[in-house]
Amino acid sequence: MKPKIVIGLVVAAAVVAGILASRPWQRFSHSIDPRDAQAVAQGADLYRRHCAECHGADLKGEPDWRVRKPNGELPAPPHDETGHTWHHSDEQLFAMTKHGMSRFAPPDYRSAMPSFVGRLTDREIRSVLAYVKSTWPADIQARQQQLNLR
Repeated sequence: MKPKIVIGLVVAAAVVAGILASRPWQRFSHSIDPRDAQAVAQGADLYRRHCAECHGADLKGEPDWRVRKPNGELPAPPHDETGHTWHHSDEQLFAMTKHGMSRFAPPDYRSAMPSFVGRLTDREIRSVLAYVKSTWPADIQARQQQLNLR
């Protein structure tokens, strides 16, 4: 085979592999629906048991959540409409909840947010997020949903 043909085939294979690896046509496949009453009820229970200690039973977060603690950690933010939870897509919220913040945050970001791998199933994480989203006003839910369409 001629060298130009071999190089062309290698380049073509690399382009196809890159496209397949990035899978731009796939969307986050985990449905997080705040209208799913069963998921919301399960999520409320799980939230009380696993999240409320830091994020508050009322989803208000820790006081002064924007100000670092003496140890450098940022306090747990609120998950109601006053916080920034709704500024993230479902995919991002799922990943941050499942894996904790250390995987996504810059190196100087300190957080006590743990990973829930092995503690909550993917379905349970989706339920917790459905509960949190169910507490947001309709306009906030709509704005957050737009992030899922990008």
